[in-house]
Amino acid sequence: MEQEPTPNTEKGVTGLVVSVLAGTLTIVAMAQAASLPSQLGYSYYTEQFLALVLGLSLAIIFLVSGRDKQSETASRIPSVLDWTLSALGLGLSLYVTVAYPSLVSRAMTLPWDALIVGTALFLLILEGLRRAVGWTLVIVVLVIVGYGMIGHLVPGALQTREVAPQRLAVYLAFDPNGLLGLTLNVAATVVVAFVFFGQLLLRSGGADFFNDIAMATMGKKRGGAAKISIVASGLFGSISGVVVSNIVATGVVTIRLMIQSGFRRTTAGAVEAVASTGGQIAPPVMGAVAFLMADILQKPYSEIVVAAIVPALLYYVALFVQADLQAAKQNIKPLELDDVPSTGSVMSRGWVFILPFAAIVVALFWFTQPAETAALWGGAAALLIGLTVGYGKTRMVLSDLWSSAVEAGRSITEIIMISAAAGFIIGVLNVTGLGFAATFALVDLGQGNVFLLLLISALVCLVLGMGMPTVGVYLLLAVLIAPSLVQSGVEPIAAHLFIFYLGMMSMVTPPIGIGAFFAAAIAKAPPMVTAWESMRFGWTAYIVPFLFVFSPALLLIGDPTDIVLAVVTAVIGVYAISAAFVGWLHGPIGPARRVLIGLAGLALLLPPGIGGAQTPWINGVGFAALAVLWAIGRNDHATLST
Repeated sequence: MEQEPTPNTEKGVTGLVVSVLAGTLTIVAMAQAASLPSQLGYSYYTEQFLALVLGLSLAIIFLVSGRDKQSETASRIPSVLDWTLSALGLGLSLYVTVAYPSLVSRAMTLPWDALIVGTALFLLILEGLRRAVGWTLVIVVLVIVGYGMIGHLVPGALQTREVAPQRLAVYLAFDPNGLLGLTLNVAATVVVAFVFFGQLLLRSGGADFFNDIAMATMGKKRGGAAKISIVASGLFGSISGVVVSNIVATGVVTIRLMIQSGFRRTTAGAVEAVASTGGQIAPPVMGAVAFLMADILQKPYSEIVVAAIVPALLYYVALFVQADLQAAKQNIKPLELDDVPSTGSVMSRGWVFILPFAAIVVALFWFTQPAETAALWGGAAALLIGLTVGYGKTRMVLSDLWSSAVEAGRSITEIIMISAAAGFIIGVLNVTGLGFAATFALVDLGQGNVFLLLLISALVCLVLGMGMPTVGVYLLLAVLIAPSLVQSGVEPIAAHLFIFYLGMMSMVTPPIGIGAFFAAAIAKAPPMVTAWESMRFGWTAYIVPFLFVFSPALLLIGDPTDIVLAVVTAVIGVYAISAAFVGWLHGPIGPARRVLIGLAGLALLLPPGIGGAQTPWINGVGFAALAVLWAIGRNDHATLST
């Protein structure tokens, strides 16, 4: 098992400066989440707040992350250059914070100070991004920004609007659709609030409670920590409506448990990212999209929820099976019997930790508070529990409040860099028209062929959905993509669920799988490797939407016999394909058998309506082939055991 890195390794002046910067970042974000400045009569642009958070994050990232991996993992003593970049990032951002109203009013004239500050911030953020997550995202940003400057010279449908480099620099830096836009706002409010909530929950004894409840319920099963992550993140993700906030709220505990139990860091991050993303498609709440979809389609809310049951079930079956078989493959054994407490004893001591989550639910749905405000409610409940009750011998003291703020501020800096990069990309797509040009060009290619249109629409959904909250993803795609699918004869509910599922999977799909990157940051794992592994864990969300478009039986629409057959065979098929992905069924399986098991799973996954009258026969052949392969594997395993 890898050794967990020791946090807060900075010493002396550096440690003090980083602590002050990080604590200030959290306090500023919490004040914004609580609308404290406006309640005190202060009026300001949201972009001024975001610039301040960005500056604090830049100042921290240059002090805690070395110019290369060796310096980052050594003593982390910042060089003169690090201090200079830290001061420059903070100073320029403070200038934007103070001068933003003037900069915006003069933006059309491209003033010299806006050009200099915008260009400098762009370069500083790229360097901060490189130090945070490596070169991959930096290259992606540079390629897209570069295309934005030359796209008007490209002939054909992908030709973009000509934007002068000076105007592009000012737009990306100061426009609400660029750097200081939606993705940075989500990170600086919702994500910080939930990270702070997670820190308070940890220090109040929540970490010990979750560890004990994980052992009590799943400790005797292989891969128990991953299974706890799947259940907890799925349930909470359905309520939160923001993938990244769910990842940081539950992942701060579950990712640590998975790593400690023996899972690779990339696997721990991927499981958390996929489970949290799947929570958005899980009934009955579906991240609040179920209510919006019912309004847009003018259908009963219950009809939307019923239709979403089977796709969500298949998604979590695949995730659960892969986590279980991965644990078997990596020989992650159950805990020793003597180490496993009883569920009753754990709950009798720790049932109070249900209250912070209950507070979040009540704030979200009873008092209709924003997600960041709901997180404050949960944090207040966790703080009260930690100071008064605690868990076992764990109690909080008031100084833990500052420690939580510092750690939350430090933890958020990588996410702020990722969000800033996403802001640059989204800004280029908007100002050059590249996003809509690509959308309409791809949809036009699919005219007359429903499958091709679906494939093109899926690609567009993955592109346009990147970095957006759940509701934002759905609303954008419901306007741009769903009408063309409905006009092509697709069942309206199927069309809207299709674009919603594929849009949500942009959160874990490279190259901008922000949800996977956030989980990787918590797990201290390579972001891109985590994103690719997340795609494998969440494979059903890329395949099943195509199936239920052609066969509404998977949406529980149609003949009851067809529905039962489709659901049963799909569950078995998902199990088989998941086993083929992992390479384990009773024991390790070679490449040839993996292919055969995968093909049998695909045959079982085929629902009525796609293969016509041949579908039951195809399902039957798949089932028979899987039964034979299962028996062979079981016999081989029994032989090896003896």
